[in-house]
Amino acid sequence: MTTVRDLFRFSPSFRVGSIIILLVVVLLILSFFSPFDPEDRRVVPRNEPPSQEFVMGTTATGQDVFWLLTFAVRNTLLVAGLAVIIGRSIAVVVGMVSGYVGGTLDRVLSSIVDTFIVIPRLPLLILIAFIMLGEMTVLALALLLGILDWAHPSKRYRAQILSLREREFTHTAVFAGMNTFKVVMQEHFPFLIPFLLADAVSGFLWAIGMEVTLSVLGLSDLNAPSIGTMIYWGNYYQALLTGRTWVLVAPIAASVLIVVGFYLISISLTRYLDPRTRVIRMQLKGKEQQKPRQPIEEPVSEQLQGIGS
Repeated sequence: MTTVRDLFRFSPSFRVGSIIILLVVVLLILSFFSPFDPEDRRVVPRNEPPSQEFVMGTTATGQDVFWLLTFAVRNTLLVAGLAVIIGRSIAVVVGMVSGYVGGTLDRVLSSIVDTFIVIPRLPLLILIAFIMLGEMTVLALALLLGILDWAHPSKRYRAQILSLREREFTHTAVFAGMNTFKVVMQEHFPFLIPFLLADAVSGFLWAIGMEVTLSVLGLSDLNAPSIGTMIYWGNYYQALLTGRTWVLVAPIAASVLIVVGFYLISISLTRYLDPRTRVIRMQLKGKEQQKPRQPIEEPVSEQLQGIGS
């Protein structure tokens, strides 16, 4: 809570990014109150432009763009969220074990990590999605993205553990009889949480970009609404050529807002973790605490009583 309070206080980019993400979360919540099922077709008039009745217009298949967008945002964030949980969980386990245990295990794990780092992820994703064409569900896509997005953060976590392993509190914990698991989880893991938050935001951005890319190429589950599939079907029904731009504007604007919101939060977290900006914040806090408090004026009635006496 202290970290969030400091970010709101000293980082305008974090405040703006949080407002944007809050709006996105509102869209996600509205999907549970939609009057239409995302798989229903021809439930509203087709190709209607934005109006009071249809805020964002309707599609060529007779779907309300606004309510379809709520489902699309929900599925896209679901894919990104699951991918981040899977990828960062693998990264934390591998990074902490590799950095703390060391030796042969560290060399083996480091070789595996380096192998995943040098693999071009986008061509590999396209190849796997093409092989699994027709079977690439939302959960399968999230699992695939998570498996391919753990190597880079694992390197950073390993570097942190290598430095923490030589600290005095680590030796004290070992001498106290704590096993490896307790030392890593109780003593070292809390130090990784700020870096884990920053990496999670960047992982969200990467997963959203990959989901949109694969869906636009037609390599994901096209029956499940997402930001990418909305763009795909808009192009499929030639929204630009026929002048029905609202079908494409809604998902593109939503993707831009999500990316900008997470990007602002990401750079604010990066600045917060920078030791130089941390020193500046400590100085500002110290100055605020040293400010003399203004004396509280006595009520007028008490002043008059004092004069009379």
